[in-house]
Amino acid sequence: MNITIGENIKRLRREKNVTQEQLAETLSVSTAAVSKWERSETYPDITLLFPLAQYFSVSIDDLMGYDAEKEAAEVKAIIK
Repeated sequence: MNITIGENIKRLRREKNVTQEQLAETLSVSTAAVSKWERSETYPDITLLFPLAQYFSVSIDDLMGYDAEKEAAEVKAIIK
């Protein structure tokens, strides 16, 4: 499973026309933290996943870049 949360946060933030500073303020984190997430240097704390998903009006699966069908296909390929 490839974690793409940083790319997704960046894309969703830009789609919503929000700056890193504005997102950081909303979540009570530093701007540096948001920047590091978007560069995939670190990941948001697990307690921020639900607030992030709500803020962007997406599911946590969408935020994380999880595709159940793709994952199932990969598991089936491994089993074979």
